[in-house]
Amino acid sequence: MFAIKRELKLNNVETSLMRGNAGFKRLVYNYGLDLIQSSWDFEDIKASDSKRLDAIKKVFTQVTMHKPEYAWMRLYPSTVYQSAFIDLKKAFERWRKGISGFPKKKSKKKGDSFSVYKTAGIYPEKGKLPLAFTNRVVIKSGKEIKLPGLKTFRLKERIDFTCSSQTFTVSRTADKWFVAFMLDAEKLPPIIHPIEKIGVDLGVKVLATCSDGTKYDMPITTKTAKTKLGKLQWRNRSKVQGNKKLKIKASNNAKKYYTCLSRYHARIANIRQDTIQKMTTDLSHKAYVIRIEDLNVQGMIANQKLAQAVTNNCFYEIRRQLIYKQSPYGTKVELVDRWYPSSKMCSNCGHIQPMGLSERVYNCGKCNNIQDRDQNAANNLRDAPQGKIRLA
Repeated sequence: MFAIKRELKLNNVETSLMRGNAGFKRLVYNYGLDLIQSSWDFEDIKASDSKRLDAIKKVFTQVTMHKPEYAWMRLYPSTVYQSAFIDLKKAFERWRKGISGFPKKKSKKKGDSFSVYKTAGIYPEKGKLPLAFTNRVVIKSGKEIKLPGLKTFRLKERIDFTCSSQTFTVSRTADKWFVAFMLDAEKLPPIIHPIEKIGVDLGVKVLATCSDGTKYDMPITTKTAKTKLGKLQWRNRSKVQGNKKLKIKASNNAKKYYTCLSRYHARIANIRQDTIQKMTTDLSHKAYVIRIEDLNVQGMIANQKLAQAVTNNCFYEIRRQLIYKQSPYGTKVELVDRWYPSSKMCSNCGHIQPMGLSERVYNCGKCNNIQDRDQNAANNLRDAPQGKIRLA
């Protein structure tokens, strides 16, 4: 399965509707989080997180929603609050398994999002569509999309084919709204890869160096955008930006500044994401086995001299994308042991010698092999022994 994401073309009324749905989802999510934490104070109650959340959902639908001050909740689709409880349940499952941290409260500052889905309809009559298709929305090719429980919205980019989906997730980045939905289809992986095995060395000076001689770098536009962002923040350093604790309201100019600031942050994130997506897709197209080093990213970020370069080059995101692209592109990602001396070892004769971070050229003291440091490391990753390798 793969997803499609498109930007919505909204007017002021539609934008207010989206913000209202996102606020409703945020309120329900925080409501459930507060109550489940309060329920832990009663030691006599022995129930799992899932059962506690089911009980909280009943209280919300049968008591809270019927209060006069919450009558506005009936203006929004019921699937919004139902999906909020589903998301909260998944968040606690991930926390219990140790995959992620403890669920945090939703905030406007971290963007708005909500999900809607079509519920199962009436059983179809004989000779009509089967039941499996009654709870799906048909999306026709063009620049319009119908969201269940809401209305038809315009898209900025057309959908080129007719498809169907059940769940739609609407999210906001800066002042732009997007809709994403999943398709029940699979991409056919390529049968033949031109390269059987490739080593990829992630670096600071260069984004990635491959054993076949290919180099990928982060575009200069990232640095330009970060410079403009710094200038914008410096020019508005004295602006009254508001403080809820001190009950100071943000000025209208401050609100405009927040919007402008979020656009710059979104632009930098988009440049990075576009570069990394293209790089990982290119690697997945041309190589069957992709070997990367199991880097200690948290330890590298702790180094003040490397922190900015490491976060800018998104080492973990590259690894994550290569792993999830294994299935659609028919590749195999392997991790080389963290302590394998790929940078200190000569790829020609296997001699190991100390190498400082400032040394960018590897000059072997045994066979006099002179090679670029990153290229030498990429060759060593490609030829690493099986004992130092594990599947990602």
